[in-house]
Amino acid sequence: MKVACVGGGPAALYLSILLKRQDPSHDITVHERNPAGSTYGWGVTYWGGLLDKLHAGDPESARAISEHSVRWSDGIAHVGDRTTVHHGDQGHGIGRHRLLDILAERARSLGVRVEFEHEITDAAQLPDADLIVAGDGVRSVLRERHRGHFGTEVAVGRNHYIWLGTTKVFDSFTFAFVETAHGWIWCYGYRFGDEHSTCVIECSPETWTGLGLHEASEADGLALLERLFEGPLDGHRLIGRAPADGSAQWLNFRTLTNRTWHHGNVVLLGDAAHTTHYSIGAGTTLALEDAIALADALRGSPELGPALTAYERERKSALLSVQSAARYSAQWYENLPRYIHLDPHQMFALLGQRHSPLLPHIPPQLYYRIDRAAEQLEPLRRMKRWLGPRVARTLHGRARASRD
Repeated sequence: MKVACVGGGPAALYLSILLKRQDPSHDITVHERNPAGSTYGWGVTYWGGLLDKLHAGDPESARAISEHSVRWSDGIAHVGDRTTVHHGDQGHGIGRHRLLDILAERARSLGVRVEFEHEITDAAQLPDADLIVAGDGVRSVLRERHRGHFGTEVAVGRNHYIWLGTTKVFDSFTFAFVETAHGWIWCYGYRFGDEHSTCVIECSPETWTGLGLHEASEADGLALLERLFEGPLDGHRLIGRAPADGSAQWLNFRTLTNRTWHHGNVVLLGDAAHTTHYSIGAGTTLALEDAIALADALRGSPELGPALTAYERERKSALLSVQSAARYSAQWYENLPRYIHLDPHQMFALLGQRHSPLLPHIPPQLYYRIDRAAEQLEPLRRMKRWLGPRVARTLHGRARASRD
């Protein structure tokens, strides 16, 4: 099979590795429009379960990813001058540059052609390809050419955020909430190496404009943010994008869904197919799981159409709970004033419960008491597990009906 992967992100590169391992005779090319080594995103996060899946697919690249990852097991929240710590599951971080280098090197070693500075804007540029994989991100050009067929929908989040790096190396996954005269602003910080961390900063539109961030230059904006987060950053600096990549941009998160994921011999992968809010830290994991599912489907069916249908069915089903969690997580931050004045341990506990469809409909302190009681009483815990998904389905159905 002749396969063209458009976009050189983790999902497309990992798919090329899996397909070559399944059948070395596959002719596979990854087309990336940017130069080699050019990427944006600082570090990415994932959890231990992903490593097991990667090891099953390709032990060599899984070992390299594990060796170049850092780990943490605690979460810490700074709310003004108050601090609380949560001991949780172990998380992992790896630099996006490093991850792409590992996957590209492994793909090339298996015979995949990785072509940089090669932009594909139309499937007609690839007339000989049996399969065209659109892994070209949330603004996929290939998907947009058939937007009506794919049934693409984009919901734009209310809050503004900016993706930065910092020389502060966080020991734990760190949340920091700072009150200003114009409202709260907060950051998510996690290390991805021995010298740098990712620092995503978010705030409401009122805070964003009140602080003047909407009109500040990159240098002035970073200087202001460094002053606001001086405590959690321990005086370290924030870093925007490299000069060659342009300035760091404030964005509104775009939650993207598609009614169907394939059209003829074109199939969507990763962010071209779906996005989930960054606050659940699942984007890279979901993209790699897409690659695993697509490779499995292609191996399991001799015909392309049924294989792509099986892939879409499996992944859309697997994503339902994750997309729901991401939706509620984003809404938690959009409604931060509802929770921010709780006692720190209560606030952090509800931060951990932000994926719950029940939380927005129950007074926060009452929810906290119910949640603590559920840890002790199995019947109450079962009731909470039973009720949550039903509330989520009901509310999601009402939301869809109102849009239609």
